[in-house]
Amino acid sequence: MTAMSYSPAQFQETDPATLHALVRAHPLATWIVQHQGELLVNHIPMLLDADRGAHGTLVGHVARANPVWQALAAGAASVAVFSGPQAYVSPNWYPSKHAHGKAVPTWNYSVVHAHGIPQAVDDPERVLDVVSRLTQVHEAGQALPWQVSDASADYIARLLRAIVAVEIPVQRWEGRWKVSQNRPTPDQQGVAAGLNGLGTQAAAQMAALVQQKT
Repeated sequence: MTAMSYSPAQFQETDPATLHALVRAHPLATWIVQHQGELLVNHIPMLLDADRGAHGTLVGHVARANPVWQALAAGAASVAVFSGPQAYVSPNWYPSKHAHGKAVPTWNYSVVHAHGIPQAVDDPERVLDVVSRLTQVHEAGQALPWQVSDASADYIARLLRAIVAVEIPVQRWEGRWKVSQNRPTPDQQGVAAGLNGLGTQAAAQMAALVQQKT
């Protein structure tokens, strides 16, 4: 069974660099795996190896106690969903609303779906590599970045036995940027101004996306 989603053409984003940038900026994936008529849903941070495979490869890890990794032996289909900036949009921000009143609320968002057949990796050295790379990426902003080698070798070895790495060679990317492209330019400008007026980082991020598409 292939996972499909409703995606109007005007909201589709296909530029690989743009899709990859969102994945790297928002690495916590909602990872959905089909298995024996059920959907297994997990939330795990993933790294993107853009140069591995035709469309890149996602890597992460799960607890060994998590049954999802054993389900992968059957070649289960999966999709990893990465959610970027999102925001409520008030019709009060549309100049057109004040002209004719034909406007309703909506929600703007940016999202990436990565489809692929995941594989479990139970080799200790490869698991350590995944853990080390995740650590390096997410500790990079710290004044004194923590490293795996900061912990004792026996402690790390014990923890590594409790996790399994996951690799997802991406077969297909889907990007959706619903950022007011369906509104006339004055309304887009009104949305950007309204979002910026909220004074939050999340609203400012969405305002920037709206302005990019104006």
